[in-house]
Amino acid sequence: MRAVIQRVTSADVTTDSEVVGSIAHGLVVLLGVETGDQAWQATELAEKITSLRVFADQLGKMNLSLLDVAGSALIISQFTLLADTRRGKRPSFVAAAPPIEAVPLYELFCQEMANRGIPVATGRFGADMQVRLVNDGPVTIILQK
Repeated sequence: MRAVIQRVTSADVTTDSEVVGSIAHGLVVLLGVETGDQAWQATELAEKITSLRVFADQLGKMNLSLLDVAGSALIISQFTLLADTRRGKRPSFVAAAPPIEAVPLYELFCQEMANRGIPVATGRFGADMQVRLVNDGPVTIILQK
């Protein structure tokens, strides 16, 4: 399971000309589920992201978590995070879990974030989406479980 998180001042995701998810201050989480990923990985990754200290305190140091700043999370499934570009010019996505495996783990991850007190907005799994965000910092971090 791979995640790219971006600290944002605002973000939204649109599909079919409809905004399906939006947040103000918080994190955009792009989540890729790999074949063979397990539920414990979704749980541990949600815990890590919830408590990751990437927000500035009063002294400007990254010392506060998503919980500390009462932020939200916009969670978007993104199988392209698992692209293999080692050979040729066209990425291979064979490592990405098929929807029958990925959807339950994506939903579990979203639920685990919500269970920890984070307001969660989502994209639409498998849809063509347009994501708009204002990256704050910029802060972008890659995590893998």
